[in-house]
Amino acid sequence: MVLSRLLGVVTVGVLIVGGVATGTGTAAEYEQREVFSPDGSIGRVVVPVQEEAPAPRAGVRADVVAIQQTGPSSERFDLVFVGDGYTAGELGLYRQHAIDRWNEIAEIEPFKSHRQSFNVWAVEVVSPESGVSNDPRGTHRNTALNMTFWCGGTQRLLCVNETKALQYARLAPEVDQVIALANTTTYGGAGGTVATSSGGNASAGQIVLHELGHSVGGLADEYDYPDDQYTGSEPSEPNASVYTGDQMRQHHTKWYQYLGKQSPDGGVVGTYEGAVYAKHGVYRPTQNSLMRSLGHPFNLIGLDAMTTAIERKSRVASSNR
Repeated sequence: MVLSRLLGVVTVGVLIVGGVATGTGTAAEYEQREVFSPDGSIGRVVVPVQEEAPAPRAGVRADVVAIQQTGPSSERFDLVFVGDGYTAGELGLYRQHAIDRWNEIAEIEPFKSHRQSFNVWAVEVVSPESGVSNDPRGTHRNTALNMTFWCGGTQRLLCVNETKALQYARLAPEVDQVIALANTTTYGGAGGTVATSSGGNASAGQIVLHELGHSVGGLADEYDYPDDQYTGSEPSEPNASVYTGDQMRQHHTKWYQYLGKQSPDGGVVGTYEGAVYAKHGVYRPTQNSLMRSLGHPFNLIGLDAMTTAIERKSRVASSNR
């Protein structure tokens, strides 16, 4: 069983007391999570590490529905949806939300051309109550996966008990990426080992696409923060670099072969300063792409990385079906 890379959640090795970060040498008390806005912008917020009690083993039971099964899991990417806040009488709604979300993903390249490279499963988790907590704020719902808005004080940050979500996801034949859908039309979501998204809000589907950029293609985030200076080494991800275009050409490194080419997200591939959360000292390939803000395609470098990863595992030729 393969689980997605943890790029949406970054653990902070400090204890924050009264707004001041102090080293502790112990397990982290806070972590950073990706948070998404309806306007497409992406950022990170610091939230307390969630205490995640597992579900009783005997209680982890649910039907698994194949939304799409195209071949053996050893040669496919297995995308697994789990739902929260759907009662037994709302499983039809949950299944439709999962189908809608997959259809949305499959309209974006490279998923569109490689749709047959994916198995897609919907684990029908039944919750005692309908909806999720803090929708609206101050309300509580008794749900199977404890999904809630206002995670860490941010309204649109939709958190889930990842331990429970993974327990249920493992009921599927295999798992490469887990997506937790909340029974709500309110915009929200979060990055993490388990990506979350509002099941009934079409705009929130872009969050899932961004997270698949991490888990499938191993892509870095391309957004930045004002005036932050990058001080790290050369990023391992294919879409971020400390090298300028001239340096890439000179050393035949990173995306030097793509420089000057038109990119699906618009514009020309070059070296645009600002990526991996820093404003200066590190570069991204294009002005904007799905790894920088929602609502855009993958850029040429990201698209090729995603395609290569899919074809490496799936052994299924691309198509335009």
